[in-house]
Amino acid sequence: MNKFFYSKIAANNIKNNSKTYVPYLITCILTISMYYIMHSLSINSGLDKISGGGALKSILFFGTIVLAFFSAIFLFYTHSFLIKKRKKEFGLYNILGMEKKHIFKIMFFETIYTVIISFTLGLGFGVIFSKLFYLILLKMLNFHIPINFEISMTALYYSLIIFGVIFILSYLNTLTQIHLSKPIELIKGNQTGEKEPKTKWIMTIIGIITLGAGYYISLTTQSPLEAIALFFVAVILVIIGTYLLFITGSITILKMLRKNKNYYYKTKNFTAVSGMIYRMKQNAVGLANICILSTAVLVMLSTTVSLFIGMEDLVRTRYPRDFVVSMQNFTDDDVIVINEIIQDLTNRNDMKIKNEIKHQFVYISAPREDNKFLKTSERIGYQNISNIRLITVSEYNKMTGKNISLNKDEVLLQTIYGEIKENTIIFEDKTFKIKERIDDIEAASSQSALMINSYYIVFSDKEIIEEIYLFFANEELEGFSYYYGFDIDSKSENQIQLYNELVAAKNQKGFSGLIESSEEARESFYSLYGGLFFIAIFLGTLFLIATVLIIYYKQISEGFDDKQRFEIMQKVGMSHEEVKSTIRNQVLTVFFLPLIMSGVHIAFAFPIITKMLAVLNLTNTTLFIKGLIGTLIIFALFYTIVYSLTAKTYYKIVSYKN
Repeated sequence: MNKFFYSKIAANNIKNNSKTYVPYLITCILTISMYYIMHSLSINSGLDKISGGGALKSILFFGTIVLAFFSAIFLFYTHSFLIKKRKKEFGLYNILGMEKKHIFKIMFFETIYTVIISFTLGLGFGVIFSKLFYLILLKMLNFHIPINFEISMTALYYSLIIFGVIFILSYLNTLTQIHLSKPIELIKGNQTGEKEPKTKWIMTIIGIITLGAGYYISLTTQSPLEAIALFFVAVILVIIGTYLLFITGSITILKMLRKNKNYYYKTKNFTAVSGMIYRMKQNAVGLANICILSTAVLVMLSTTVSLFIGMEDLVRTRYPRDFVVSMQNFTDDDVIVINEIIQDLTNRNDMKIKNEIKHQFVYISAPREDNKFLKTSERIGYQNISNIRLITVSEYNKMTGKNISLNKDEVLLQTIYGEIKENTIIFEDKTFKIKERIDDIEAASSQSALMINSYYIVFSDKEIIEEIYLFFANEELEGFSYYYGFDIDSKSENQIQLYNELVAAKNQKGFSGLIESSEEARESFYSLYGGLFFIAIFLGTLFLIATVLIIYYKQISEGFDDKQRFEIMQKVGMSHEEVKSTIRNQVLTVFFLPLIMSGVHIAFAFPIITKMLAVLNLTNTTLFIKGLIGTLIIFALFYTIVYSLTAKTYYKIVSYKN
């Protein structure tokens, strides 16, 4: 036998199965290329030269891990579609005299060809386009640093190892399936019919409960700290509920449609519904996968697009003014000294101060139960910790220009996180009536990044604040904390110079506290949010590829499954137009269900996502809504186009020509 016999058969197999093999090869090439680019960026020495470069590299490396993990699952999953369609081919080889070891050799060469093509083109494109994506990343981050083209041997090494293991596992899985199958089973392949699935009410109820629990967590979570802690719990519950309801709920819906005689006893509906009931076990998992991937794409892109577009809003939310001075345990004399230092340095640099915010406050931390703030020693068992800033009404009036008066048992309340529904608040045994709920303390926006419930509470005088502090801290109040925010009409580099001088003066005086500058922090913001957006683009692209490929293979696989059935139907009188109508009806009846469910998931996830975004300083809910709607519309159009194209492929397969 010619020593090239098996390798030639393998090459012909790939050519003859181009409809299924080419999309798989393209996917392998793209995932390898994307992994190499991401990994090479995560270890690029050029990023060390930018502010926040270390954090950015950590974010990119995390994206590399997620990319590798999902690529393994995705490629393994799509390869199983490829093998399923070819089982009949393997059975024919077996019946024509080939032993299974010979089929193993053919599959070995097919795998070798796949590996050579995928690694050659994947790594080639990765190396070529890595510099382009590096430039795109720097453009997104608004940085200008020298660019050196470098081929990352580390990224090449890890790409070869990770994807080599994926290809080996896929090959071994194929051998296992062939080894365990009898020739007659391979010949029948995917022609084996399924029994009509039963409606499983227990699984349906569990699915409803888990999905409802995930939605409940999203709707009832109040603080950002709880949102971060519970988000992944909610995600897991929703994923479980999605799979269960697609598996059981879809069958229930189809059976309900079958009972509706006016709907079911029409040619296009009868063919679609009856066929899908019998294959819904395998269909449901694919549809659930599409739903979850679609939701992931929409959430990732909408959030990161909103963060990136709203960068200036984020900076201004975190830093209400160009400079923010926060000092602790300040006396009135200390306030005079720090104000003189700021005035002296700004005059020396020929800068003018404007838009000032000044106030003194006392900070305490305490758990909250309903409307009662509990003493520190009573924290055990309570997780609802609150950040509370106490100020006098005189300080509040200075800030806002108002002239409000309060009785000793009255307060004003501004809530950043953690709604208090009652009309009173309680400290120790003292109850205060909430005279008014306010929202005009501008400095409160700087607390939005905190992951706990936060409040500003305005009292009538200092004595009450001192009593409350003594109760919670078990010590006398030495001095109030001081907040001073102001804008400077000057260039970025001048503001950074002033910032450095202020920090040096603060340290020389030995003051305890922080001096922050929005310009000094701007690069770190771009590093963080630009990096997140960049990763979202990569992962979103990979998830889109996965969605498209699952849809494509689903249509191809079902097309071959339905080919004989449609041939029989057309032989007995079904026209080509009726076939097209049946296909359209099948798509509209079931295949758009994942997109609809994705929209439902996002609608219920909206409250918890907005709280998590607030931790990243995005409090502009309107901006996020616009980003979400825009992403949803674009994705829906893309989704529709993909289904239209794959439906045509499906039609070509099932069409019977006399």
